[in-house]
Amino acid sequence: MDDSPDSRSLAEIFADLKKELQEFVQTRLAMLKGELQEKLQTLKVAAPLAGIAGVLLATSYFLLTISLVGLAMAFFENSPYRWFFSFAIVGVLWALLGGILAYVAKREFDLKRLVPRKTLEVLKGDKLWIENEAENKYERRVG
Repeated sequence: MDDSPDSRSLAEIFADLKKELQEFVQTRLAMLKGELQEKLQTLKVAAPLAGIAGVLLATSYFLLTISLVGLAMAFFENSPYRWFFSFAIVGVLWALLGGILAYVAKREFDLKRLVPRKTLEVLKGDKLWIENEAENKYERRVG
């Protein structure tokens, strides 16, 4: 029997096409799944840091607000400034820690974007390859 592409039946061609399409889809889905799992690992690190940063910054806001209240009270009361300085120092400390954690979380998000770039690049390459193959087959038939 002749094994040239022209001697195969239409059913054989469709069976091969179906098999290749299934392999293609399975490969791309596996790539997407792997890339999304990698992104999930990033979220597992960055999201808690962002949450802690938010709590620390909110605490800083409340402490600094209380410090301002304490400062105002110091001008109207004949009491020492010890409460004001205590709250102010703790408030600044929490603000620094919250700011550092927010910066680290933002950097994690920036370094590892959530879009599955590798999969999209491969799919774009596949699209170009398919277009080239279709164009080549058309040229062979016409020419």
